[in-house]
Amino acid sequence: MTSPGDAFRQTGWPGLRARLFHLYFVLRRPMTLGVRGLIHDRASRSVFLIRHTYVPGWQLPGGGVEVGETMNEALARELAEEGNIALTAPPVLKSMHFNRRSSRRDHVGFYLAEHFSQTAPKLPDHEIAEAGFFPLDGLPAGTTPATLRRIAEVFDGEQPSPYW
Repeated sequence: MTSPGDAFRQTGWPGLRARLFHLYFVLRRPMTLGVRGLIHDRASRSVFLIRHTYVPGWQLPGGGVEVGETMNEALARELAEEGNIALTAPPVLKSMHFNRRSSRRDHVGFYLAEHFSQTAPKLPDHEIAEAGFFPLDGLPAGTTPATLRRIAEVFDGEQPSPYW
């Protein structure tokens, strides 16, 4: 079965050359892409935050987009892994950010999800030390500055920063 993009796929020497150029640019200028989700429970006006075992602070759940994975797929996977959260409707892409603190080539897609279910509370494991829902007016001490900025952008009308 052919896909709509097959008509534009190069084959033979031009296709090999294109793949070699792509490999060169990946090695020369690799870029990483991540996703983070602001999981908002409207009924309780609370948001879901996690605290990792390997970095300080409370933050939004998320992680890297794997090869062959869409940003939505990556977010759904990360939410399931880090919070036992399943999306019941597509999340809304709110903004894209350059994460210069992580690397010179890291970018993060920031999503808002208000339609979800949590199959069970997230118990601590090797990656997640703590996780839970917190009221917007009672975020835990140690919530990271980037997390506070994203929350302010969504709920307080702050202008989205181009930086994470």
